[in-house]
Amino acid sequence: MDNREIGTSGLQVKPFAFGGNVFGWTADEKTSFELLDAFVDKGFNLVDTADVYSYWVPGHKGGESEIIIGNWLKKTGKRDKIVLATKVGKPMGEGLKGLSKAYINSAVEASLKRLQTDYIDLYQSHDDDKDTPLAETMQAFDQLIKEGKVRAIGASNFTADRLAEAIKVSEDNGFAAYQSLQPEYNLYDRAGFEADLKALCLEKNVGVITYYSLASGFLSGKYRSEADLNKSQRGGGIKKYLNDRGYRILEALDEVAANHNVPAATVSIAWLIAQSGITAPIASATSVKQLGDIAKAAELKLSREEVELLTRASNY
Repeated sequence: MDNREIGTSGLQVKPFAFGGNVFGWTADEKTSFELLDAFVDKGFNLVDTADVYSYWVPGHKGGESEIIIGNWLKKTGKRDKIVLATKVGKPMGEGLKGLSKAYINSAVEASLKRLQTDYIDLYQSHDDDKDTPLAETMQAFDQLIKEGKVRAIGASNFTADRLAEAIKVSEDNGFAAYQSLQPEYNLYDRAGFEADLKALCLEKNVGVITYYSLASGFLSGKYRSEADLNKSQRGGGIKKYLNDRGYRILEALDEVAANHNVPAATVSIAWLIAQSGITAPIASATSVKQLGDIAKAAELKLSREEVELLTRASNY
């Protein structure tokens, strides 16, 4: 299993990231610890979370995922075994959002405390903040790197224009620049990233860490009709994929999965890993078995013909 560098940051990661959005939501602390242990035991190291996880759950206030990761780090002492990525900027209550210098400085301290660590490997802007000058945001991140609280920075949910502008601001001012982008990208949802973000990331050597890598579970193959939508809490978001193109993709996934005797989810992640410029797809799991199936993608070598079959089936 190869290492891939996140941009030019020096951070070396395996080509599959665990999505920490489930910690404290659909996976309790005990299960989360088991998942993190299994992930590291399999040789993986990139754990991605955010301060806002899981603010959306009734009774939660955000930070639940970071707290669980922090408790796991304290219990196991495995800080040096993981590349820890978190995010800042999504709304977390009255006045708690954005990328102003003051908010970044307070948010990073809160994340460090919850994570029970002295530094964050990859600190990411969770959303663009057009109300704050890019120079202010980039200077704030640059200062955190100089202070040793953050090793590298990344962006999520940025348009190509804004990402290019942010990189230019950093270049012009001598600030640290975004080393990664976290876009929605999977076999079904391709257009948004491929339109102009992909070319920019390749040109600027920005690593790409994809989210919704399994299209909310659709690409696992377990949702094949509207009757299947009640199989999980995320089922409601799957209906939009149940169309001719979606079924075409599932058919191609089934064919390739049968070739290798692996689940469709494994093939879906393997297709992403095979795409130029992709550093590590993010996927989450709520059981060790589920994690094991997905993790096989990092060592699954799809043939050129299989990659092309999947790409053709998912053309838009």
